[in-house]
Amino acid sequence: MNRPRIAITLGDPAGIGPEICLQLLNHPETATQCVPIVFGDATVLRRVVRELGLPFTAPVIPKADWPSRSRTLSSPSVLDLQCLDADAITPGRVDARCGEAAFQYVLAGIRAGLAGEVDAVATGPLNKEALHAAGHNYPGHTEIFAEHMKAARSCMMLTSSELTCSFVTVHVGYVEVPRLLSVQRILDVIELTADALRRMRGREPRLIVCGLNPHAGEHGLFGEREEERFILPAIAAARERGINIEGPLPPDTAFLPERRRTTDAFICMNHDQGHIPLKALAFDSAINLTLGLPVVRTSVDHGTAFDIAWQGKASANSLIAAVQLAARLAPEKTV
Repeated sequence: MNRPRIAITLGDPAGIGPEICLQLLNHPETATQCVPIVFGDATVLRRVVRELGLPFTAPVIPKADWPSRSRTLSSPSVLDLQCLDADAITPGRVDARCGEAAFQYVLAGIRAGLAGEVDAVATGPLNKEALHAAGHNYPGHTEIFAEHMKAARSCMMLTSSELTCSFVTVHVGYVEVPRLLSVQRILDVIELTADALRRMRGREPRLIVCGLNPHAGEHGLFGEREEERFILPAIAAARERGINIEGPLPPDTAFLPERRRTTDAFICMNHDQGHIPLKALAFDSAINLTLGLPVVRTSVDHGTAFDIAWQGKASANSLIAAVQLAARLAPEKTV
């Protein structure tokens, strides 16, 4: 069986993406599990190498040579997309040019995945302000992948050894959350999560659904009966389809240690409901997945860390874990 080829997008060049990608390219264990290919700018990586004294021995593939070489790569490599003048970057500063480059790295990874040139995509961190300054008004990677891969349904999952959460809504304000809820949307997230966990763990998962309101609505005392109108019917439909699921539970007690030990994933109604406990428990090791895509996509679960960019302080642990999970989930290669 051949090792899967994983595209790793560099992320915002002014952040820690280049540094953690260089660490990944030099990570021997990852290279035994897959063929990591950084999609970015070789000149950016070389500038970081000069400033931090990191080793850089991976071969660089010019973008013109990519189609012919993509299927024969056998060692960690860099696809040089030539999107940016490395000398123009100020580390740790929001820059529309960096936002545009980061967006192009992602698009290249998506195209390569859809074309079968890579077997999965793992993404480095974006800076949303730089992305928007470049004219790309996406809340984040999840929405870019869902649109460009034309996913009929998708959701974000964050997973770690401590906790796994999937999200019905993510990058929206609190006032928008109730009107984005529906029985079908919640059921979609439940089904996508159950399917992903079957592949990841090889068994039927146990899921818990969080309520939207304090005390899961207290039988209509809080909120606009979102639990009764949307969440409970979705749970009933999931049970009818054979999914082992409980809820809605009050969000403030759903993540108690005893429940975490016996639960494979929590279905969360909004961003902070799951991100807060997950980052408190597994900030450096959590992995972000987009479920429902035709190509496996994983990501780091942290931002661009502009405050420590290009200083030799960044940890590649989350990226390494994301790439290794992408390798495990990628379709098996037999030729």
